Amino acid sequence: MIRLLYFHFTDSCITISIYHFMVQQDEREVLPMTGALDNIKVIDLSRILAGPWASQMLADMGAQVIKVERPGKGDDTRLWGPPFITPAANKTSANAAYFHCANRNKQSIAVDITTTQGQQLLKALILQADVVIENYKVGGLKQYGLDYASLKALNPKLVYCSITGFGQDGPSAHKAGYDAMIQGEGGLMSLTGEPDGAPMKVGVALVDIATGLYSCNAILAALLARYSTNKGHGQYIDISLLDVQLAILANQGMNYLATGENPQRLGNGHPNIVPYQTFATQDGNLILAIGNDQQFEKFCRLAGCAELADSGRFSTNAVRVLNRKQLIPIIAQKLARHTTAWWVNELEQIAVPCGAVNTLAQVVNHPQIKHRKMIKQVPDENGDLIKTVASPINLSQTPLKYKSASPNLGQHTRQLLSQELGYSQSQIDQLFEAGIIS
Repeated sequence: MIRLLYFHFTDSCITISIYHFMVQQDEREVLPMTGALDNIKVIDLSRILAGPWASQMLADMGAQVIKVERPGKGDDTRLWGPPFITPAANKTSANAAYFHCANRNKQSIAVDITTTQGQQLLKALILQADVVIENYKVGGLKQYGLDYASLKALNPKLVYCSITGFGQDGPSAHKAGYDAMIQGEGGLMSLTGEPDGAPMKVGVALVDIATGLYSCNAILAALLARYSTNKGHGQYIDISLLDVQLAILANQGMNYLATGENPQRLGNGHPNIVPYQTFATQDGNLILAIGNDQQFEKFCRLAGCAELADSGRFSTNAVRVLNRKQLIPIIAQKLARHTTAWWVNELEQIAVPCGAVNTLAQVVNHPQIKHRKMIKQVPDENGDLIKTVASPINLSQTPLKYKSASPNLGQHTRQLLSQELGYSQSQIDQLFEAGIIS
């Protein structure tokens, strides 16, 4: 820890400002200790990915995030492996790589919320909190007195975010929601895959991740409103995976609204831009992302087919979209003549957007990824460094922090009860012995 004292002299007084800095040994960076959300406390009752993704973003920004888990079991994703970062051993919970992708910078407390004492303990923590995030079924927390109406009466400033599959009301509100089924029910799978192939899901849980992003944005907006227009009061946030899925259909959603026609699967092609897709090269694959007619003309000159840019069938993007079936085989034949590296080098020199189709091994070793320090190392409970993919958010005055790897189940139970609620060691021991905490 480094402290710097700055003395500001004015005519009437001397102001002393103390700045704290933290050195991250693995990165050799000097970062100010102040985070954008340093004064915000989050109680995270969510599991799996969407809620934890949102709370991890808040934790990266400096919020204290207390992850509430089931004693002896914890978040389901702790066991979603292999691969495992740490296997289960010596009464320590297993931590799958999946779990580590969404739970860094958090504290874990294991509490049985089905017990009266567990509920009282949690309410005491929430009384001091700013945010609660949960993804139980609609009405699932009411029986424990942990629903919004009950907690708002205790803590009017609370921002309470509920994440469900289908929302808090409507004919499907009672149904559970999972990413893959929402990709199907929400239309994304109908757009994904080869034209003559089966509908496909995206290779990551995109709906869960997008829901986490929307949830975090909504929470930040509600906190801002609390300090500005809402007179110190929090509010309720209703986030639905199905709503998010429809929202992120973006141009495809608008294409349907504009035409009334279901968009068709195009493989790696783009519905509104041509050529904008992957092509096989002499030794691999290339993504060619031509966004305007000038870029298409430059590509055609390089590829030795300048006549295509002058053709009435291909000279503008609008006609290229209509005539893609005739154009794509011609371009594919041209691109197959050289290696991916050759095309990337030549196309970059004439400012035509393109890129190699990389494996993850190639991505993490990409010179730009290394320069941007997108792979961090954070210490676990034992001080061992765990690799993690950094957040893409870069704030100049309140940079994000990478303080700790995902916690072991109940790692901070004793600490939180003692420091946050003032429990004595004998009181904590009694709760442990009763199985209310672990």
